[in-house]
Amino acid sequence: MAHNPQAPQGPQGGHDPAGSTQMFRAFVDEDGPRPPAATPSSGPRIGLIAGIVVAVLVIAGVVWFALS
Repeated sequence: MAHNPQAPQGPQGGHDPAGSTQMFRAFVDEDGPRPPAATPSSGPRIGLIAGIVVAVLVIAGVVWFALS
């Protein structure tokens, strides 16, 4: 008969010797207060709008310079 080193042996049976299952369940089942979801800041949006405005002005300046 083959020996299975991962099979439960002796009186410990289904006991998790490392306790990782119990720690995971305690982590998942926490009923502590949850932090509110972060609201996106308007910083990147303002930078995007400013970049678009600058690009439009540059294109308009190139077209005006080319046609004059």
